[in-house]
Amino acid sequence: MSMSNVFHIAASALTAQSMRLNAVASNLANADSAHASTGEGYKAKQVLFQAVAMSPSAPWAQGVRMKTVLEDPAPPRLVHDPKHPLADARGYVAYPNVDPVEEMVNMISASRSYQTNAEVMATTKSLLQRTLALAQS
Repeated sequence: MSMSNVFHIAASALTAQSMRLNAVASNLANADSAHASTGEGYKAKQVLFQAVAMSPSAPWAQGVRMKTVLEDPAPPRLVHDPKHPLADARGYVAYPNVDPVEEMVNMISASRSYQTNAEVMATTKSLLQRTLALAQS
């Protein structure tokens, strides 16, 4: 595997995890945004990835890219609050189907994956620098 493939693979993973972190941030930011139970409100989003070959000459060098962003089909979370201005006739207010605990787990997982791939790039750079130093001496 060439060193440039390592950089391309790690860079694709950094981009993917960045998109995942953006989806988590959006979900957490909208977790408490109330909406009328009769209308469409915010729905939790999940990023779906797919493996891709980094180059035709090296099909074994797999990277990752975003395939699509899925909306969670789960129903909204209904909270009984008859005094809320968005309450329906039964007194329920709809909130997004975002589970803050699940989102925090996703955030930790994505940030650790991002950090690991950044370390892969730094280690590869260090190895290349050492190789060049050996070649110069």
